[in-house]
Amino acid sequence: MAEHVSAHIPSRAENEVVDLVSQLIRFDTSNTGDPATTRGERACAEWVAAQLEEVGYETVYVESGQPGRGNVFARLAGADRSRGALMLHGHLDVVPAEPADWSVHPFSGAVEDGYVWGRGAVDMKDMVGMMLAVARRFKAENIVPPRDLVFAFVADEEAGGTWGCQWLVKHRPDLFEGITEAVGEVGGFSLTLPRRDGGERRFYLVETAEKGLGWMRLTAKGRAGHGSFLHEENAVTILSQAVARLGSHTFPLVISDSVAEFLAAASEETGLDFDPMSPDIEGTLAKLGSIARIIGATFRDTANPTMLQAGYKANVIPQTAQAIVDCRILPGRLAEFERTVDELIGPDVTRDWITSLDSYETSFDGDLVDAMNAAILAHDPLGRTVPYMLSAGTDAKAFAKLGIRCFGFAPLQLPPDLDFAALFHGVDERVPVEALRFGTRVMEHFLLHS
Repeated sequence: MAEHVSAHIPSRAENEVVDLVSQLIRFDTSNTGDPATTRGERACAEWVAAQLEEVGYETVYVESGQPGRGNVFARLAGADRSRGALMLHGHLDVVPAEPADWSVHPFSGAVEDGYVWGRGAVDMKDMVGMMLAVARRFKAENIVPPRDLVFAFVADEEAGGTWGCQWLVKHRPDLFEGITEAVGEVGGFSLTLPRRDGGERRFYLVETAEKGLGWMRLTAKGRAGHGSFLHEENAVTILSQAVARLGSHTFPLVISDSVAEFLAAASEETGLDFDPMSPDIEGTLAKLGSIARIIGATFRDTANPTMLQAGYKANVIPQTAQAIVDCRILPGRLAEFERTVDELIGPDVTRDWITSLDSYETSFDGDLVDAMNAAILAHDPLGRTVPYMLSAGTDAKAFAKLGIRCFGFAPLQLPPDLDFAALFHGVDERVPVEALRFGTRVMEHFLLHS
């Protein structure tokens, strides 16, 4: 007699997550970095609030310091209200997209070829849709989680959160009352690695750390004059020499706990040598696929010049020249980083921070981490959760200032050959339909056991 295997019955959340993500993408919430031209957040936030209110939530809508910068909060009471609440947070804004470059319109939310397509599909309307689907199911079916859950849908992450999470933390800390832990983006996705025994292991990367972000302005001043004269105090020359020294500098190797744990797990499973001191570490990292770009960028601080500005006429030597440098700084390295920059640029160039956001790191342990791992294993026996550091940043930087312990955990089981890292801010951004359904199942399990 054949053994009977019961068929998986999708939950309400799993059934509607794809449509929710598609509808979220149709809101053009492009964040240009300029409040005057950024659009769509209010309309998207109001739509999110309506989806929550439809199933019985009381929502709080807040505009964070600028008209139209919409944020929505909803709380679901848990069984033990004496415990600290868990927040799920997702941003509604996306980076701009040029339709002419895409295979489909970037704000179509098209569901084709097994993917949901559009700007924000992985950054991060996929998780927003999963949050919304699970929140709706729990409320509609009177499911009570172990502790309070706070669902936060926020603005302006793509421009550093000045008119989003940072404003909210500073001006509306009441919205975060009782929250002790949080999960957000850029974690929980799968990375398929070959095992030393010939099989495969899917790592699910949980973000436990992220580098600090700083946009630094360098300024050199000289003596204005005619372009035909000999000139030893040329601001452009002074600045360009400083920028060249900084841009070509290699900062020292510093391996944080999160990076060390990831490398150790990768070595254990694959049998490859992921020792960062190895002369062939870059070649070994390349065997990880697209994630190698992120992992490799977490070994060191970086300072990449991105913009130059000087002069107004070809035959006039300007008095001032400026450069912008994108700085990504490892946890605990800010003071040493600034000291090194000062040495490299020299005394004739000044610097100031246009934007400066702290680094963050937490340990990969505790009940919440155990719940993440159990949720992954319940739906993927080949899975293993491992910590890693994000080379970029998220809204967790702001929430951590309130003492909230933050992780990146937006679970997706991805095809092994998908260049996932390239989809962030890339052309033809898309997320697999089955990955969304898998992630929703994992998220439900996780929230019911956290």
